[in-house]
Amino acid sequence: MKPVLAAAPVAGAALLDDFSLEMTGKDVSRLEEAQGSIPPGTRINITFLAGEDLGMRLAAARAVKRLGFVPVPHISARRLPSRAALEEFLSALAADGTAGNVFVVGGDPARPEGPYEDSLAVLRTGLLQHHGVHHVGISGYPEGHPAIADATLWSALTDKAAAIGAECLGGDVITQFGFDAGPVLTWLEAARARGMHLPVRIGVPGPAGVRRLLGYATRFGVATSASVARKYGFSLTNLMGTTGPDRFLDTLARRYDPERHGTVKVHFYTFGGLRHTAEWIAAFRQQAGERAPAV
Repeated sequence: MKPVLAAAPVAGAALLDDFSLEMTGKDVSRLEEAQGSIPPGTRINITFLAGEDLGMRLAAARAVKRLGFVPVPHISARRLPSRAALEEFLSALAADGTAGNVFVVGGDPARPEGPYEDSLAVLRTGLLQHHGVHHVGISGYPEGHPAIADATLWSALTDKAAAIGAECLGGDVITQFGFDAGPVLTWLEAARARGMHLPVRIGVPGPAGVRRLLGYATRFGVATSASVARKYGFSLTNLMGTTGPDRFLDTLARRYDPERHGTVKVHFYTFGGLRHTAEWIAAFRQQAGERAPAV
């Protein structure tokens, strides 16, 4: 069924060129269902969750490649029990031809399960390049992190970007999602002022139930005041509906200035499902094209 959207803004749709998506190792069948709605060559990030083993992550990366997309396996630094485990994962990805692009994140555990305190420690091992990685994604937090001080976040971001450059790797930043474009644009400008010039993929929640979105927001420390909710297009007093990010994308596009904010793309967190998100994007872009003025 075609998603029901608010008036699709042309400017917002322009940001969706070369968007990326996120899936878990358990979502292979859902990706197969959504395949026809996703442009070939789309980057698909594959999460590194505690309940998924090596075989599941590798199978997901192979499926992404088989279906005509670009697999971007996650590496969770604090979940790695040893250097050997990191080498095993990278070697297996290389053997499958899925090691070219990875996303390195610190991870959720309060204490590292092995030798890697954070994603920078993984970047500095030299193992990524040795196993054929040529592009590395890293995290950004426009609204901060509930367990990490802002000064630490900025230091980590600039240090990781510098490490990527020093190793002659390509890279980008994928941000945590939010409901307010204002803090995202402020953060982008601050990041550029600090010399961080990697492309940034702005994290956006795909269309999903309001209750589910709020649950993820609480988990990740994302602001959800009444005014922010209204800007995004939902009410905190009515949690039964479903909402998409069309208002967010419109605001982001209208206020985006390449000179101040650098290269910006969009990354979708598929809280409402891969197929639902992919169909929403396709409909959003189609409606924007229909509303675009003739040249």
